[in-house]
Amino acid sequence: MHPDDEICYCYHVSMRKLVNFAKREKPSVPSRMTECLSAGTGCGWCIPFLVKIADNPEKFAMEHLSTSDYARLRREYLESDSPRNTFDGKTAAVRNDVKENG
Repeated sequence: MHPDDEICYCYHVSMRKLVNFAKREKPSVPSRMTECLSAGTGCGWCIPFLVKIADNPEKFAMEHLSTSDYARLRREYLESDSPRNTFDGKTAAVRNDVKENG
């Protein structure tokens, strides 16, 4: 994925906006990432990525994942009957390669 690709599809928030927000605001808790154009408050798919961005915006990268794969994984997340991701540490089953490398 590239910096201008969307991480939050619900509110159309790009990786660049989220990374810049995290660098500027240095959120004390990952849930503060929602202050960046409401990212993470829709379907919840992007929450694990918001947590990673908040934890280390300088090193966040998702070159290993294509935009089409990201969209496919989100679609699978939405179609699953797994619990939705939340900022309180309860996350649905997001594929390990996304969690480890994203």
